Amino acid sequence: MADRQVGLCLLCHSGPFPEERFQGNLAPDLTSVGARFSEGQIRQRIVDPTKVNPQSIMPAYYRSEGLARVAPAYRGKTVLTAEQIEDIVAYLLTLK
Repeated sequence: MADRQVGLCLLCHSGPFPEERFQGNLAPDLTSVGARFSEGQIRQRIVDPTKVNPQSIMPAYYRSEGLARVAPAYRGKTVLTAEQIEDIVAYLLTLK
């Protein structure tokens, strides 16, 4: 989640990560996210946040169809794997 080369979560989000510099402020703070949302709610927000908020600026990390302006090398592919999504969900659930 903190890997700036993969998901870029901290580009927009901040949270209880004192070792991470330059955290974002465009999206909700992830502090206590595990207390605010269920496992399924967190997963849905990562997989395709537009299902929860159609105006969301967060990318759909596990959707590959119906996207605009996707580079040819990335068409038909998801940003994160199912395993990566589950790892992020498990981690966020620990933030109580």
